[in-house]
Amino acid sequence: MITFVDQVTLHLRAGDGGDGCTSIKREKFKPLAGPDGADGGDGGSITLVADHNTTTLLDYHHRPHRQADSGGPGAGDFRNGARGENLVLPVPVGTVVKDLKGNLLADLSEAGMELLVAQGGQGGLGNAALASRKRIAPAFHLLGVPGWQGDVVLELKTVADVALVGFPSAGKSSLIAAMSSARPKIADYPFTTLHPNLGVVQAGENRYTIADVPGLIEGASEGKGLGLEFLRHVERCSALLHVIDCATLEPGRDPVSDLKVILRELENYQVPKGQLPLIERPQLVALNKIDIPDAKELAEFVAKEFEDMGYPVFLISTASREGLKELNFALSELVASARAASIPTTSKRFSLISTKKEETSFLVRKESISASDVYRILGAKPERWVAQTDFSNADAVGYLGERLQKLGVEDELLKAGAIGGSTVIIGEGNGVVFDWEPLIDSVAEMVEEFRTDSKADGTQRRTNPERREKYYEMMNERARGRAERQAVREASVFLEEEDK
Repeated sequence: MITFVDQVTLHLRAGDGGDGCTSIKREKFKPLAGPDGADGGDGGSITLVADHNTTTLLDYHHRPHRQADSGGPGAGDFRNGARGENLVLPVPVGTVVKDLKGNLLADLSEAGMELLVAQGGQGGLGNAALASRKRIAPAFHLLGVPGWQGDVVLELKTVADVALVGFPSAGKSSLIAAMSSARPKIADYPFTTLHPNLGVVQAGENRYTIADVPGLIEGASEGKGLGLEFLRHVERCSALLHVIDCATLEPGRDPVSDLKVILRELENYQVPKGQLPLIERPQLVALNKIDIPDAKELAEFVAKEFEDMGYPVFLISTASREGLKELNFALSELVASARAASIPTTSKRFSLISTKKEETSFLVRKESISASDVYRILGAKPERWVAQTDFSNADAVGYLGERLQKLGVEDELLKAGAIGGSTVIIGEGNGVVFDWEPLIDSVAEMVEEFRTDSKADGTQRRTNPERREKYYEMMNERARGRAERQAVREASVFLEEEDK
């Protein structure tokens, strides 16, 4: 049965936005009192919060699929749809959030840190909100935008001041039990500790935490034994305490060789960019099990060699508690120095969602698909507008064309080399495909294009100069008609005067 999980993949889906509503207000003596369709509600977002009361990722291991509530649809009589409830997921302090490629997204290293990881979809506008002086009674509404969905990796890295490192059965679990109130599993066989144990140690007025992590063997940096699962938890500690077994009976092992093996594995392990390598962090050596006469004699013999290597050395016994007081205060001073030198660089609340300034930008990219030139439009706004459009409604499609033109998409397409009839795709992958026609000056023109397809009957749409020339011809014809009628009236008056 699994009792400890320090890495899990979450499958997240934020709530979808609710659709807007198309409605016309009807009252007695007012059959068409104007649009009253309301907006859809926004979908719920998903947030990760570092919580001291959460100590494992076990719950997310059993239930990795999490979804926030969707927004409700709008209704007539200006009744907005309900907003989807946000989903807050508590995670242990020290959780690192990554994408599936291993890129770091956030480090929740302090209690109370919040990360907005999945944005809820925006609710669609009703026809009441779309009404304007030019569009008095819109016969369409906007659809709700789907919420973000994707996968993130949660990786728990134990947050402690001091990490106990050493070979299996070196006495690390016994040491943390002797120095704190923690009660880890202790037995006389290797790899008793399968997951980290935290203990809080008091040294005078100072308090610090120590972590008892799974034992280290040669090749751990390459994944042997518990390997990377062990070293991942050492990353967060500011100091290391080497616990050396001076009473081991294994052939080929001695305190000096054990330390060299551990140092080599610490040096080979690659910490995340920006962190201090493990081998360069403050380190102390504790020669354990000196309650055994032979072990004490060996510890006294090798202590001078360790000191010459630059490591403070302490002879201890977890059974008789000899030397633990001196070790406790030495670790306390080391931790106090590390805390004084550390400066927090992260904010308490941050988000993975792009800012509004970034949303205004878009990109027009020329691609070749099946030996044909295709122009792809990428950008937060164009892609969101497409998701909001009901393509079965000609008015809604016309409104989309108007928005894209105002954003400057048409100008960028012309610069990229697009011509009338070019294939344009909005969004990644398949996206939304349509044949682009330039020089669309109004919503009415866009709607007319979709109602009567000029390509189907073989005719060519008129350009603006052609329309203007036709208009002038019509006005000139009207002026000639008025002049002729006026001449007839004047001639009639003259004839009547001659008869008299």
